[in-house]
Parts: sequence; structure tokens; C-alpha cells
Amino acid sequence: MSGQINTLINTNLPEGFKKIAIKVKEGNRITDEECLLLFEKGSLGFVGSLANYIREQKHGDRTYFNRNFHIEPTNICVFSCKFCSYSRLYAHREEGWELSIDDMLNKVKSYDGKPITEVHIVGGVHPKMDMKYFIELLQKIKAHRPDLHIKAFTAVELDYMFRKAKLSIEEGMKQLHEAGLQSLPGGGAEIFHPEIRAQICADKVSGEGWLHIHEAAHHLGMASNATMLYGHIEKYEHRIDHMRKLRDLQDKTNGFNTFIPLKFRNSNNDMSHVAESTLVEDMRLYAIARIYLDNFPHLKAYWPMLGRQNAQLSLQFGVNDIDGTIDDSTKIYSMAGSEEQSPTMTTSELVALIKQAHRIPIERDTLYNEITDYSKDNLVIAD
Repeated sequence: MSGQINTLINTNLPEGFKKIAIKVKEGNRITDEECLLLFEKGSLGFVGSLANYIREQKHGDRTYFNRNFHIEPTNICVFSCKFCSYSRLYAHREEGWELSIDDMLNKVKSYDGKPITEVHIVGGVHPKMDMKYFIELLQKIKAHRPDLHIKAFTAVELDYMFRKAKLSIEEGMKQLHEAGLQSLPGGGAEIFHPEIRAQICADKVSGEGWLHIHEAAHHLGMASNATMLYGHIEKYEHRIDHMRKLRDLQDKTNGFNTFIPLKFRNSNNDMSHVAESTLVEDMRLYAIARIYLDNFPHLKAYWPMLGRQNAQLSLQFGVNDIDGTIDDSTKIYSMAGSEEQSPTMTTSELVALIKQAHRIPIERDTLYNEITDYSKDNLVIAD
């Protein structure tokens, strides 16, 4: 690994790029100006080489996934984000779905006896699904299966819950944590910068509010993830502003597990006129994120939205996690124009995908404790 980066440094690089490469080799942080240089002028080969170096310094060839399933309580939502293909306004709720607590608990029960480690619960912001409703759901899931890690609710859902219940963020997080909530997903971050947020999701929680909620979770000892919706109307400066705010909070709390870039898809939404980013731009974004977010331990490619083959390719551009088995029976991904019409992969399929990329498949739990190393060919995989 060091030989490859030394070779890169010793080539005839422009001074700015050589300085960045040296910083990466020495484990030093790049500046916002240097990040902008990478976005504007860095070649895919250059940023990919640096990102892969960092990835292998941190994790070698180890590539993580987990056995999880998703529950979307509803796609009925009080908000109308321009990029969203998923939600239906409450006035048109007959076009959406709404699960009862028993419906969701039955889905949890359908995994009894299976080696699932995580349930991921996110959905629309339904005006009738409040703190009391979700506390009951969390308590019932925990009572039925105490070992199942509950990762649930975007900051958008949480902000609405807390405001409706007239609770502070800190008190609301405390109540949900005591009911069984163990970590937060990264959704709802979109782009933090108010100039862009005002255009694509003006009526939901601000970037500052999103960060406040995650900071409160971290102070309770709860880990969380972070996302960024990219490839729409944002500029490079907005991406850097977003990542800088995440990097600053991580310096403060060290509570983020992973960063997940989310590719904007333009099907069936109010931004269908905006062209999607190219695969080259996708890989450049992953690589530059890996270089810039030096204090994030993991970088994840969310395979249902990126596509299986593209997620596999991202393992050469800084990514060391491709999420999990997912097993989602709703239409959320196909509604958004995903590459994946059936967002489910078996453990065997995930292991094969990672091995085909010449990486080592490692099953993890939500907090990245390693469960099984699948590098041994004679290991029997129980799907």
C-alpha cells in the first residue's frame, strides 16, 4: 500500500495534488480548499487511488455487511420534499400505506429463529403516529426479541415527534432510548446548506436541527449514521459544507459509525427534470468523501439505490461497507427509480458479490462488532 502511494507522490503531479497525496500518506487532514480542488480537477484515478489507500490502511480488504430487515410504518407524510418519490401527502392518504403496531410486530415475528441482528425502521411523517405510538412499538419489539438491535427514525421523524409532544430534543431522545431505541439511521440530512435546503425540502427540520438531534443521541451513548443526498442542484461547495459540519460534529462526539452518500434518483418526483449524476461522478464522490472525512471509520455504499454492480465497483473507491440483506417488501426503492426492483439479497449473494471484488466479506452487527469472517471457502452460509 505504501509503495503505491509513494509511486503516486513521485509522479509528475501538480503541486496542489502532491500536497494532498502527502497529507493522505501521513494521515493528515485535507482542507476545504483542497477538497474543492479534488472535486473540480482531481481525476478519477487519482482520487480513487488515495481513497483506496485510506480504506486499506483502515480496514485492509475487510468489507462489512449485516443481516437486517426494514420496516416502513407509512409513506404518508406531512412534508412535500421536491426530490421524494416515496411519500404521499395526508390529503391523498388513500394512495399510500399505513401499518399498525401489530402489522409491524408481525413482521418482526416473521424473523423468529433467523440470524437477523437489526431492524431498520424509517418512514414518512404521519400526523397520527406520535411519540406514544412509537414508544409502544419499541417496547413491544424489545419485549418480543431483546437481542434485536433497533435502528430507527430519521431526524425528520424525530423532530416532528418531539415538537408535537412539546418535548426538548434531549428529553425526547431520552424517552425513546429508554423504550428500546439503540441507534439512529442517517436519513433526512439531504444537503445541510440553507440555500439548497430551501429549494428541495424547505418545510422540514433544518441542517442545524438534524445535527442537534444526532449530537443528543451521541451524548446518550447511541451511535448514528450520516447521509448526504448528492447529484441534484447542489454545487461542490454545498457538498463540502455538508461534510465539514459532519466532520466537526464527529470531532466533538465521535458518535458516527458511517457516512452514506445517497444518489439522487429523478423518477416520479418534482425534480424529474434534473439529470442524475454519472457513474464516474458517483465514484469520485465516494472517493473524495473517504479522503475528506478522515474521522469517520466507515464509508457505506447503499446498494439498493446505487445498484449491485456499482456498489461492488465502489469497493475500489474507498467504500468498506455495502449495508445488508435489507429484505424490504415495500416499493420504496422502485418508486424512486432504483436500479434494484427487488431490494433483497441473501447472505450468500452478498458474500459472493464482495468476493468477486477481491475483498473479504465480514458479517457485522450494527455497531461493527464482527460476527463471521466469510473468507474461508468451506464455510457453510446459512441464509
